[in-house]
Amino acid sequence: MSNETVSGSSLRDNVEELRALLIHTEELQLQVAGAANALGNALLNGGKLLACGNGGSAADASHLTTEYVCRFSKDRRPYPAISLATHGGDITAIGNDYCFEDLFARQVEAFGRSGDVLMAFTTSGRSENVRRALLTAKRLELRTVAFLGGDGGVCTGLAEIELLVRSTTPARVQEIHKLLLHTICEIVETRL
Repeated sequence: MSNETVSGSSLRDNVEELRALLIHTEELQLQVAGAANALGNALLNGGKLLACGNGGSAADASHLTTEYVCRFSKDRRPYPAISLATHGGDITAIGNDYCFEDLFARQVEAFGRSGDVLMAFTTSGRSENVRRALLTAKRLELRTVAFLGGDGGVCTGLAEIELLVRSTTPARVQEIHKLLLHTICEIVETRL
């Protein structure tokens, strides 16, 4: 079997899986609108965006915050947005002095204020540090949005708004999460 056949088959399978997920993603329209509304209101009222996740989800959290600190598609003023997965000193100190499970919760406590928004990413829903961040954000009266995968895991029911991608393939979940975060950015940017 040639490499072209193997690659073509794998790509075809991935496209089909993604196509099926996209159909179900349309069912999240109200949640996407709610997330965009919460974030737009927070930023316009002097609040900020906090975002967190592990691994590829950390990259998604950083990507999301960059869209507000810099810009998404239009020139506008910058808005405060912090990825809790990018501060090496904070991450290593909290992991060393406390525990990895408190990595994001401690930062939410440091940076979060009532009226801010926490957007948390976990492709499995089983990230304990994301779960603790959502609980801390709720206690501090931040608005919360969870980008979840699979069955939502231990993070189900913790966020005010859940964007659940029902797949156990991390790559497909991340691809849909990227579509959702870009859609939220498009909606919010029209208000900014």
